[in-house]
Amino acid sequence: MGHVFDLKLARLYETWQKSPEGVLLDRLSSELILRLLRPRKGERILDIGCGTGDHLLLFYRLGFDVTGLDASPYMLDIARSRLGNKACLKIGRAEDLPFEDNEFDLATLIITLEFLDDPLAALKEAGRVTKRRVFVGALNRLSLGCMCEKFYALIHNSIFREAHLFTLWGLKGYAKKAYGDIPMEWRSVQTMPPFFRKCTKGIEMSSLAQSSPFGTFLGLAFKMIYTVRTENIRVADRLKKGVESPIGSPGF
Repeated sequence: MGHVFDLKLARLYETWQKSPEGVLLDRLSSELILRLLRPRKGERILDIGCGTGDHLLLFYRLGFDVTGLDASPYMLDIARSRLGNKACLKIGRAEDLPFEDNEFDLATLIITLEFLDDPLAALKEAGRVTKRRVFVGALNRLSLGCMCEKFYALIHNSIFREAHLFTLWGLKGYAKKAYGDIPMEWRSVQTMPPFFRKCTKGIEMSSLAQSSPFGTFLGLAFKMIYTVRTENIRVADRLKKGVESPIGSPGF
C-alpha cells in the first residue's frame, strides 16, 4: 500500500503546497499537465492519489467530469471541504482501483507513485480503467530542487522524508513494463533553482528548458493502445474438427 498520509502529514502537505516553492511548482506543473494530457471538454478524468484536491479543482473548472481517489481519509476530508459535490471522491488503493475497465477517458497520477510500494501495479491499474490517455507526474530525484528538499527533510518534518523519488529513465522503464511500446510524450518543469523564481519565469516556460530531464517535476503522458490477439487454427484442422469460423458458420 505504501505510505498513507495521517492527519499530521496531510496538513504538512497542504502547508508545502501553499509555500512559495509549492505555488511555483503547481503553476508550472498544471500548465504541463494540461498540455500533455490534452483533455477534451466533458471527458471523465480520474485523479489517482488526488490528495487535497488541487488538480480535481483545476479539471472541474475546465468543464470535466472529475473523480478522485486517495488512500488517506484525512486527505479526502480536505479535498471534500474544497470541492463539495463538484467531484466524486473515493477512498482506495492505487494498486487496486475500485472501477470497471475503461470507465474513464483519462487518468492522472500526480505525485502519487512516490508514496507507493508497488508503482508498477498502480500504472497497470491506471491503464486498465482508462480509454485514452494516462498522465504521470513525479518528483525528479536528479533535480536540484528535490535534492535541496531531501536534505531539508533530514533535519525537519517534511513530506519528502517519506517520498521515493524517480528519474525520467526509471519512469520510462516502469511504463514500458506496464504498457509495452506505446506512444509517449514527456517534459519537465522547474529546471532552475526555486530561489531564482523571480527572474526565471520566461526561461521555465521555454521549450528548451522543459526538454531537460533535470526539472523538479517530470510529466509523462501515455496514449492507450489496445490490441486483439487471435488464436491461430490451421484451416485443415478446423475443417476436420468442424470448428466454427469467427462469424459463426461451420467451416467455410
